[in-house]
Amino acid sequence: MQFTANELAKIVRGTVEGNGEARVWKPCKIEEGCEGGITFLGNDKYTHYIYEQEATIVIVKRDFVPEKPISSTLIRVDNPYMAVALLLHTFNERTKPPRGRSWHSRLGRGSKLGKRCYMGHYAVVGRHCTIGDDVKIYPNATIGDNCKIGDGTIIYAGVKIYEGVEIGRNCIIHSGAVIGADGFGFAPTGDGSWNKIDQIGNVVLEDNVEVGANTCIDRATMGSTRLHEGVKVDNLCQIAHNVVIGQGTAMASQVGIAGSCHVGEHCIIAGQAGLVGHINVGDHVTIGAQSGVTHNIGSNLQVFGSPAMEASKRRKVEVLVKNIEKLAARIEALEKK
Repeated sequence: MQFTANELAKIVRGTVEGNGEARVWKPCKIEEGCEGGITFLGNDKYTHYIYEQEATIVIVKRDFVPEKPISSTLIRVDNPYMAVALLLHTFNERTKPPRGRSWHSRLGRGSKLGKRCYMGHYAVVGRHCTIGDDVKIYPNATIGDNCKIGDGTIIYAGVKIYEGVEIGRNCIIHSGAVIGADGFGFAPTGDGSWNKIDQIGNVVLEDNVEVGANTCIDRATMGSTRLHEGVKVDNLCQIAHNVVIGQGTAMASQVGIAGSCHVGEHCIIAGQAGLVGHINVGDHVTIGAQSGVTHNIGSNLQVFGSPAMEASKRRKVEVLVKNIEKLAARIEALEKK
């Protein structure tokens, strides 16, 4: 599997500078560039590597101006990160996808498996499920009764999908994820114990959603826990019952979202942030790492800290905290005076 610089330039909508017939057969990191490799420069911190590495082709920004001679052929693009995404997809697409159904897999009564699907060893699909075309269900994945899986979705090894879950087209569910376990619902009793509240809703993942490894998305008490189109969830996240996450929102590892929280569209939630239940977060909100969100947040805001505040206010608070000893001493001196 080889590509010329000219072929790749067409794919990434770039311009070749150098040998258009230069051939590559593997992507590589810029600090490990070698013959036959293609890499990219997207962050100025890595600029020095472009003069040291030996990759055959390097993808750079259109306005990149080298300070020293570069032996590699360059492909100039508007957005190197987007170009690399297209590049990796191109290399991955050439890998022959698995197809067919293992003798050790199980398809439940009344379930329908689409065309060109793959079911690995000990993959299990429950009863009355609808599995679309080109779906891949890797070994030891389990899909419960009455589920719907859209075309082109990938269910990796060891995923557990409970009954009634609906997953759209071209979704990716990584190993160890649990979709549709009971929401955390308990009613206190007079004697200090807890009565379980039955969780009879489901989980709906719309098209192009990706769920990271060992992430848990709980089923709704009633209705649906819903992730709208294009939501991206990293590894080790917890999304509780009846949460709704808007289109295009992305969250990093170890984010926790409590029950009935509504998050808007195109938000970014950084690692280890926590959101309490029953609050609303607007569209285009950025929540900083390790933030604790305890109240509603309007649209188009940046917040961080615990409790989370708007970025401008939080920075002022941080300055005051750093100077708290000096401020306390001044107050004490004034009181004595």
